[in-house]
Amino acid sequence: DGYRNTNQVSDDYRYQDGNYDAPNDGYYRGGDEPAQEEDAQSDVTEGHDEDDEVYEGEYQGIPHPDDIKEKQKKRAPAVDDEYRDRADLMAERMEDEEQLAHQYENIIEECGHGRFQWTLFFVLGLALMADGVEVFVVGFVLPSAEKDMCLSSSNKGMLGLIVYLGMMVGAVLLGGLADKLGRKQCLIISLAINAAFAFLSSFVQGYGFFLFCRLISGLGIGGTLPIVFAYFSEFLSREKRGEHLSWLCMFWMIGGIYASAMAWSIIPHYGWGFSMGTKYHFHSWRVFVLVCALPCIASLVALKFMPESPRFLLEIGKHDEAWMILKQVHDTNMRAKGEPERVFTVSYIKTPKQVDEFIEIQSSTGTWYQRWLVRITTTLKQVWDNVLYCLTAQYRMNTLMLAVVWFTMALSYYGLIVWFPDMIRYLQDEAYESRVKIFDEEEVSHFTFNFTLENQIHRNGEYRNDKFIGMKFKEVRFEDSLFEDCYFEDVRSSETFFENCTIISTVFYNTDLYEHKFINCRLINSTFMKEKEGCHIDFEEDNDFLIYLVSFLGSLSVLPGNIISALLMDKIGRIKMIGGSMLISAVCCFFLFFGNSESAMIGWQCLFCGASIAAWNALDVITVELYPTDKRATAFGILNGLCKFGAILGNSIFSSFVGITKVVPILLASSALVGGGLLALRLPETREQVLM
Repeated sequence: DGYRNTNQVSDDYRYQDGNYDAPNDGYYRGGDEPAQEEDAQSDVTEGHDEDDEVYEGEYQGIPHPDDIKEKQKKRAPAVDDEYRDRADLMAERMEDEEQLAHQYENIIEECGHGRFQWTLFFVLGLALMADGVEVFVVGFVLPSAEKDMCLSSSNKGMLGLIVYLGMMVGAVLLGGLADKLGRKQCLIISLAINAAFAFLSSFVQGYGFFLFCRLISGLGIGGTLPIVFAYFSEFLSREKRGEHLSWLCMFWMIGGIYASAMAWSIIPHYGWGFSMGTKYHFHSWRVFVLVCALPCIASLVALKFMPESPRFLLEIGKHDEAWMILKQVHDTNMRAKGEPERVFTVSYIKTPKQVDEFIEIQSSTGTWYQRWLVRITTTLKQVWDNVLYCLTAQYRMNTLMLAVVWFTMALSYYGLIVWFPDMIRYLQDEAYESRVKIFDEEEVSHFTFNFTLENQIHRNGEYRNDKFIGMKFKEVRFEDSLFEDCYFEDVRSSETFFENCTIISTVFYNTDLYEHKFINCRLINSTFMKEKEGCHIDFEEDNDFLIYLVSFLGSLSVLPGNIISALLMDKIGRIKMIGGSMLISAVCCFFLFFGNSESAMIGWQCLFCGASIAAWNALDVITVELYPTDKRATAFGILNGLCKFGAILGNSIFSSFVGITKVVPILLASSALVGGGLLALRLPETREQVLM
């Protein structure tokens, strides 16, 4: 009859964002309550049965009182968000995020996978490569730096652990900030801190300042891992995510290979450097530290040309910026595929309701540092709220299980990575000591020693009128011997001691035979003149070539594991990959009982690293996928920080058993891997879900 029933009209109204909006169906509706003609008013009541309750004024067109109340309720303005319950706002936001997750997945599929993703892949790969380099730098420079800085064993141990401490703090702090300030901005801050303090550490001379620079450098690079994986995952579709995140992990391996190769080619050339007077020295190991900062600097420069994550921008309500970036991704990939005419069909993207409280401070309010203090404290409070959110009922179980898996993996992996070279060095020392030469009751007089004495023990000897000139003692011990009218000049020594000796009328000129090297000795009419300046500590003679070779082979051995995990990540799933890899690594640990030679230890190290890398890759992927966008980098940072804490414990515990027993390190590592691997099988599988 050309008119619509009034009930049908009211049903067509939809409630959106607190307001009732009329449908766009082509019907004209003027005013809040459209006037009805007489015929239409009669049609409304047509078809009523006699038993129906009929309002008395209905036939005269007078509205029912209940209808008036309903329409007034509809015309009432929506309650402002500030007066609504926070739980309601969060529920609405969760619903919006779920809709956005599925829409965003469709948009990424429309954008395709091509030139843009591969460009970002290499840019972020350089950042991940810088993280891998940072782990190896200190270990490679210690044999040279300990001589320049006169480092004791405790100093060296602290220098090795301080980097992990910085990375632990940086992962939690910068990962949390990435969910508030943006992936790109925080990654730039992270890389800038690392590059600046790594560069500065190559020039400082004192141990304390060098330690501080490496701490802050580690803090900066610690933020890269959580940010890089969160950043890259938000440009990948569901079917590409597991594979390409695994390919990205290869850059950590490339970082280890790069550091090993640079150390091998630079550090042995001790003359590559310069000196300024007697106090300032810039030796080859400092050149190596500079070269190791290059991947970080390259990534920092390239990152300036990359856009922010559109998924992050949508989370904070910046729809137009996100749309422009997604269009850029689409157009870049389509041009690379030879289809520039393809049009980006998305016109509107769902943005979640914003519930965070932001404080905007006017420039006239307080002093500049007060304004900055308020901004910083507000941001840190939001980061802390995100940390606590990862422990709420919805995510608590997943977070705790992932924390145990990350920790057990780090404890065993980093512990064994330090234990392997220490054990190889211990086996070398045992072989060296087995070749010691022992001289008993020798008598030498009027003889000039001008050559190196190495790995010898002299007992009950007598040396009269002998000269020791321009020579070196290396691992030499004199016991119960007599030195009379002898002359020592320009003598260097390493691990050399005189025990229970009698030294009569002997002159020591320009030597490093300091007082602590004479144990229970009687010095009669002996003179020490012009002792050598510098460090009074004896340093172990390390086989630098072997250190570089072990690290190089250990890094290279993960290549097969990286390839296999990338190809199978989306086929067998993340959970089976973690569990299987950790259990296989545990089996490899047991074979270490049979590693009684250097070559055997190197072989088992390569096998262990190759088997465990798949678990690392799958852990990175599942951590990214289990958490929503506004908590993703925070959760990754917490777990990665716990991983670095496990590395610190592993380094300390495993190294303390070198030379004592192999049983404890092997059983500890294997049991941790078995426990973590079995627990990982209880995690939810994420390969079929979209990024929330």
